[in-house]
Amino acid sequence: MSVTKLKTGFPTKSHWNLQDNSSYQAWRAEKLKGAARSAESRAPVEIRDLANPSESEIAELVRSCRTSNGVLYQASAPADDDEVVRDQLFGFSSAIGLRIAEQHRSAGRHGIVALKVSRAEHQRGFIPYSRKPMNWHTDGYYNGPDQKIRAMVLHCVRPAMDGGANQFLDPEIAYIRLRDENPGYIAALAHPEAMTIPEHREKDGKLRPASVGPVFSFDPDSGALEMRYTARTRSIAWRDDELTREAVAFLAGVLASDDPFIQNVTMRAGQGYLCNNTLHNRTGFDPDKTADSKRLVYRIRFHNRIPRS
Repeated sequence: MSVTKLKTGFPTKSHWNLQDNSSYQAWRAEKLKGAARSAESRAPVEIRDLANPSESEIAELVRSCRTSNGVLYQASAPADDDEVVRDQLFGFSSAIGLRIAEQHRSAGRHGIVALKVSRAEHQRGFIPYSRKPMNWHTDGYYNGPDQKIRAMVLHCVRPAMDGGANQFLDPEIAYIRLRDENPGYIAALAHPEAMTIPEHREKDGKLRPASVGPVFSFDPDSGALEMRYTARTRSIAWRDDELTREAVAFLAGVLASDDPFIQNVTMRAGQGYLCNNTLHNRTGFDPDKTADSKRLVYRIRFHNRIPRS
């Protein structure tokens, strides 16, 4: 079996270090204070020209991401043409300093993937291209270490007629909830073999190797927390360890709760969510299958974090 292993390890002198409780408590207090301020005012950042965001608009996006790792934005004049929106999003991400990473089989021009109901052979049976709900996950959780997804954009071109809402949760808040309950949960989820996604062979014979690695790891350049997670129950193997099982169950409880820092968003046309690959999900949409669903959301993934966040 082909296997890709992801690296792990705690920074030594840092609030992430489980032995450094004083640094953690100081960071935790500031983090929760900032998150509370963000939760009180979740109005989207207005972007006058999506293809050419101004310096002040970029600064506001980055400030929000520095506080909560994600931000909702609104294009002042949403474009009607799908291909025009692709060009706008390419300009938007380039202006922020993000490197498009998508090499997905469904990627179109500029490496942008169209998430919509599809009957195409290579998309049939995959939930992102259906009306079905998507459970909590971070993007690229099945990728190898050289293809890690550190940031992403979800941009609504056309909303669903009914449903299609998202929830978002900052991975740093998930970390706090777990560490406050039991620091051992963090150690378990940072184990280099905590979560395994089995290998998968496409219909064309292309093999995606098994991906073995931690849930929590750290960006080698910035030292920032990174999270790799899926709530799926099929085609996944958790480390056979009691503490790991407890940690996974506790995290599932957090994600199913009414935690005040879980953001609920039903995006309108021209709205998008820019983030450092936060936890997110999606409700089902347009249940009346006698009518075509017009919902279209563009997904862009990036190798690097949002600069300065």
